[in-house]
Amino acid sequence: MTLPVLSHTIDQFPGSAADAAVLVVPDISESASALDGYPGLADILAGIGFTGSASAFARVHAPEVSSVPFAVVGAGAPTAVSVRKAAGAALRVLTGFETISLALAPGLESFAAAAAEGAVLGGHRFEGYRSEKGKKRASSVILHAQIDDTTASHAQTVGDAVALIKDLVQVPAEWQSPAQLAQSAADSVADLDVTVEILDEVALAEQGFGGILGVGQGSDRPPRLVRLDYSPADASRHIALVGKGITFDTGGLSLKPAASMVGMKFDMAGAATSLAALRAIATLGLPVRVTAWLCIADNMPSGRATRPGDVLRMLDGTTVEVLNTDAEGRLVLADGLVAASREHPDVIIDVATLTGAIILALGHRHTGVMGDDETVAQFLAAADSADELAWHMPLPEYMEDTLDSPIADLINANMSDRAGGASFAGLFLRRFVGRVSDADDAPRIPWVHLDIAGSGEHGSAPYGFTEKGPTGAMVRSIVAFAHASHTEA
Repeated sequence: MTLPVLSHTIDQFPGSAADAAVLVVPDISESASALDGYPGLADILAGIGFTGSASAFARVHAPEVSSVPFAVVGAGAPTAVSVRKAAGAALRVLTGFETISLALAPGLESFAAAAAEGAVLGGHRFEGYRSEKGKKRASSVILHAQIDDTTASHAQTVGDAVALIKDLVQVPAEWQSPAQLAQSAADSVADLDVTVEILDEVALAEQGFGGILGVGQGSDRPPRLVRLDYSPADASRHIALVGKGITFDTGGLSLKPAASMVGMKFDMAGAATSLAALRAIATLGLPVRVTAWLCIADNMPSGRATRPGDVLRMLDGTTVEVLNTDAEGRLVLADGLVAASREHPDVIIDVATLTGAIILALGHRHTGVMGDDETVAQFLAAADSADELAWHMPLPEYMEDTLDSPIADLINANMSDRAGGASFAGLFLRRFVGRVSDADDAPRIPWVHLDIAGSGEHGSAPYGFTEKGPTGAMVRSIVAFAHASHTEA
């Protein structure tokens, strides 16, 4: 990956080490003092019609302000969200320079933390497999603002987490088998106090992981389950993360149309998000135990593949009639939820590119959030603090009987009625969330389901720090949730 290294200073802008400089400005028409201290800049910007509207970008010749190439980026009405996007847009667009100085116009000083985060997020680039590389983004950014080392470190860490997701999701499936993804997960936490256990297909069969095995049995590349555990001695809470890791999703024997199959290497984004969140929390040293379960399989058609109408036995003994082999994510997650529940964590969060239905309901920028109302409310508050878009989706009780199978405990898809598909999937997953203790009448473990099928990938024009491709959605929210969990404990 390429990700800028963030440093900060209150020295004169631009820094002597900078190859280029960029100034974040608010809506100039609403702030007469926004350009105080930058001689002649107001006239220059007026001459080109630059008003400071949100994420507007312009390179200008302003020798009295900067002796190096200089640009301005607009924040519009100044908020943490707009400044984060503006800083991200600047680092995304201003290419070809090794080191960039970034400053905030007068009146934006209180948004330094957002600027730091936006700069790191916007500066990431996946180099890809092109024979000729384009202009590179900056390898370092110097933020001229009053922030402390903890704030800067947090920005760098969450930027690194988002970059890890983007890099893993971009790898073509030919080079990312379940075994390779499992090894990448282990390698990514090798320098942290995190224990790693990888179950291969033999261990999965011995222990009864029928969902993961059933999805992966059609592939020549067998499935894996990865358990990662960050368990600091002073942990006040235990959060379990369960991630869907389908390294390629053809739909299985319920084969997808050709156009729908393009991009299905993206179907392991939930596992990548769970991994990245754990790594970020461990890097920050938060006093919260986090256990991540990465449920990894290739969903391929073959003579060995699960057929529509076959029955799989999940880890807890529940039998599932598989009516649609393209509704496979909920099958691997079911095993992961059962495994996570056996450790009786304080909360379980599962993350998955689960349903096309969530895109129909919420579009491409909101994440669908389901679960018990209190825990969902806590998570939505964390998402709001991280400025990530999320929406509470229902789990209607009247839909419960649509999960019934005539020959097994459950069906995995309601083929007679596709309405409410995201909620159906959520209700299916809820059946596998365990109890807070081994008592039969104990309440269910607090649980949140994140459907990132829409929010996890951006398919249109870049904006702010977001470019076309994987977004790393919800990892910042999960880190914020973990931080809130330990402060409230």
